Amino acid sequence: MDGELEQVLAALRRLRVPLQRGEYDLHALVGQALTEAGIAWAHEVPLAPRCRIDFLCGGVGIEVKRGKPERARVREQLRRYAGSERITALVLVTERQIDLPDSLCGKPLAAVCLNRLWGIAL
Repeated sequence: MDGELEQVLAALRRLRVPLQRGEYDLHALVGQALTEAGIAWAHEVPLAPRCRIDFLCGGVGIEVKRGKPERARVREQLRRYAGSERITALVLVTERQIDLPDSLCGKPLAAVCLNRLWGIAL
């Protein structure tokens, strides 16, 4: 993995998110974690028509999902993002574990599962 992706993952893995947060509350916490780590980011970045990623940190795109999203839908959404020339790597932040490949369209894909950061399995 490249240094930019590792830096983003390190910041996100420090998150400790209380239960019962809305998705935009999670966005605020992700933005705060990135800022505290000194990582520049943009929110709700359009990559193509009807294709907007939650965060973009250089070339690393971050998508935030509450609960346990449907694997096929999330994979398709991430595939669209990975097709953008602006994306060099992707990170999916979820509350619950979701199985995804290690890469899409030749670009690294990592997951940060918040319930694992809490030290519990939901």
